[in-house]
Amino acid sequence: MTDRAKAGRLRVLHLHSTFNAGGKERRSVALMNRFGPGVAHSIVSAEPDALGARSLIAEGIPASFPFGFPPLAGRFGVRRLQVLARAMQPFDLILTYNWGAMDAAMAHALFAPAMKLAPLVHHEDGFNADEADRLSLRRNWFRRVALARASALVVPSRRLEEIALSVWHQPRARVQRILNGIDTGALVRKPKADALPRVIKRPGEKWLGTLAGLRPVKNLPRLVRAFAAMDPEWQLVILGEGPERVAIMDEAMRLDIGHRVHLPGHVPDPASVVGLFDLFALSSDSEQAPLSVIEGMAAGLAVASTDVGDVAEMVSPDNAAFIVPAGDEPALGRALATLGGDEALRRRIGAANQVRARSEFDEKAMTARYAALYARVLGRESFP
Repeated sequence: MTDRAKAGRLRVLHLHSTFNAGGKERRSVALMNRFGPGVAHSIVSAEPDALGARSLIAEGIPASFPFGFPPLAGRFGVRRLQVLARAMQPFDLILTYNWGAMDAAMAHALFAPAMKLAPLVHHEDGFNADEADRLSLRRNWFRRVALARASALVVPSRRLEEIALSVWHQPRARVQRILNGIDTGALVRKPKADALPRVIKRPGEKWLGTLAGLRPVKNLPRLVRAFAAMDPEWQLVILGEGPERVAIMDEAMRLDIGHRVHLPGHVPDPASVVGLFDLFALSSDSEQAPLSVIEGMAAGLAVASTDVGDVAEMVSPDNAAFIVPAGDEPALGRALATLGGDEALRRRIGAANQVRARSEFDEKAMTARYAALYARVLGRESFP
């Protein structure tokens, strides 16, 4: 531990695969905001222009985006990793996130003793489309080696915990499962009909909603197809941005429902708009413990979803019947039709989901667990 860390003036380096406002980024920022001004954060993205979550950092939180930090991605080479390790030297705690930052973890594994690098905690939240169906053998091997000197590997789901232990062969003591959490109280307020840009909820409309980056792994064209048979008063509202926008709208136009499918774009504060939904849906090929599902639950919504990650055990028991196999598109359509046609059922399940979200997935409990872990890694009594 550095002298600065002992004195309480902590510098934390965050190395992200991307810093757009997805689930892991929003969780990371929520923790920064809760830890307060006693921690200075330096944030690097493997995709240098992907910094959409920057706007979520609260005023007064010391956060910087260091110019000229070595690229996190590139051709594997010892010299490149040595340069990356050297750039980590000024920090008291190093936090890496997902596959896009695994080269940094490897640099730490190779050079931490010689360069006296700070402890490293890796956070793994899931997989992109290239590993949604089958994990890469090469990447599995790389992860095993790169995490050799990590002080902890944090995962949000039981399925990822099993992979870390049995596939990546991580020691039991290193793997920490910390449930994702949100400010559940912020989802209680009912938004105004015009809370979303470019889309207004009209009297008599019902909204099927989702929050997702518009990426292939989210399989949003699947959701469009499953939605197509819902009654005409239902509108599909997809909050998020990404490269699949055209593919989603093309599928809606092909099915002649383009007038019922809306893509308002990225919403900085999902809590301010999720309450406009009448039903929440998830169509992903791969997730672990999605914040979006927790937000839907906290807003009192029933959830129709593919059975990915821990979703089936996250929702209330009453909701479990509407979590369907990822490859069974007709089953997702039937789940939507059943819930869409029965308001009393939606309300009953939504109320049970809300109770569960408040008891299991509140941000305060999550923050306490992360603070305890970081403090232990740094050899401190508390964090910050």
